[in-house]
Amino acid sequence: MGNSKKYSVEVRLWIEETEGPFLGIGKIWLLENIRKTGSITNAAKEMKMSYRQAWQLVEEMNQRAESPLVEKLLGGKGGGGAKLTEAGEKAIDVFYEIEKRIKDFALKETQKLKF
Repeated sequence: MGNSKKYSVEVRLWIEETEGPFLGIGKIWLLENIRKTGSITNAAKEMKMSYRQAWQLVEEMNQRAESPLVEKLLGGKGGGGAKLTEAGEKAIDVFYEIEKRIKDFALKETQKLKF
């Protein structure tokens, strides 16, 4: 019985709004890819996701947020695109901040586990 087992507490965060799920890690990655690529199309490609699905997720986030997280840029000589709004940038920061606090708590709880 000298075999000491190791356990860990794992958590996954998502933020709900009254209408349903608002933000989870997948949507955060989509926002980060939009920020990186300047485009919903390219962000979707990076994630091996259809443009339609990415656009639906963006629309859903924009509707459930107090103010839009992603802003579409109109086409022109340089073409269209998309960019994160100030609210979109804040959503990423707040999500990771909450996630870190929860994971820190889970780590402390992990250290107490004995069965």
